[in-house]
Amino acid sequence: MFSLIARVSFYPSLAYNVLMEKISSRDWYNHVDNQVILGAIPLRYKTRELVAQENVKAVVSLNEEYEVQYVTNSAEEWKQLGVDYIRFNVVDMFEAPSQDMLKEGVQFINRTIEQGGTVYVHCKAGRSRSATLVGCYLMQKNLWTPEQAISHLKSVRPHVIFTPHKVEALDLFYKNQIVS
Repeated sequence: MFSLIARVSFYPSLAYNVLMEKISSRDWYNHVDNQVILGAIPLRYKTRELVAQENVKAVVSLNEEYEVQYVTNSAEEWKQLGVDYIRFNVVDMFEAPSQDMLKEGVQFINRTIEQGGTVYVHCKAGRSRSATLVGCYLMQKNLWTPEQAISHLKSVRPHVIFTPHKVEALDLFYKNQIVS
């Protein structure tokens, strides 16, 4: 049921995101630090900019397959550009990434950074699913609390949204990966 609602609303909400980038102060993506960029789905026309100008060497997607199927590069297309790619299947609006996804995602980000690359982390709008993963990365990197990570993300990407189940995922990651 939730997946159906997310699927039906995908293209209208993607169009809304494109419009908001054009008419508001929202950026398609924002630097969280020197190595991680949090953003909306990297539409094909953004690829060259991300690889050439932003030094993106890896992409983390927190989208269902139908969300990335036609509008962004496939795993093979990213590979041809020399970009590592990983996708976690997370239902828009209704799910938070699992703890296993968050742990694997943070490890993937850290491996890329260790190799000198920049990582682009996205969902559809770069506001919730992907922000949850980036929050976990920030907590681990800086030994921050969930509140500190959320505050930082809101300072660099003001339109991020942390619903209760996303905050719960951050809290659980913090308890299991940072303070344990």
